[in-house]
Amino acid sequence: MSVKKQFGSFDELLSGSQLPVLVDFYAPWCGPCQLMTGILDRVSEEMKDKVQIVKINTDNYPDLASQFRVYALPTLVLFKDGEPVDRVEGVIQADKLCDRLAAYV
Repeated sequence: MSVKKQFGSFDELLSGSQLPVLVDFYAPWCGPCQLMTGILDRVSEEMKDKVQIVKINTDNYPDLASQFRVYALPTLVLFKDGEPVDRVEGVIQADKLCDRLAAYV
């Protein structure tokens, strides 16, 4: 299950995690983003203790969306050691996402 957390800065979030961080850039009005919620819950169960999943509402953080060139929703960006290492635009099935993540954990 993805967790809603408060953080002082995005860099703080990334540097504070011992695990790779999968960021789901989404918007509440985005239909495909709503589909990803259940998918990310399954991925979180399967990959617990291997990856941290964070949801970022692009309506609330447009500068982050711009910084990481989020032009389509949902966009998933995987960060390892604070750097982006993989990205997926659009909906992806849980098993395929787990396979992609496995290469980085």
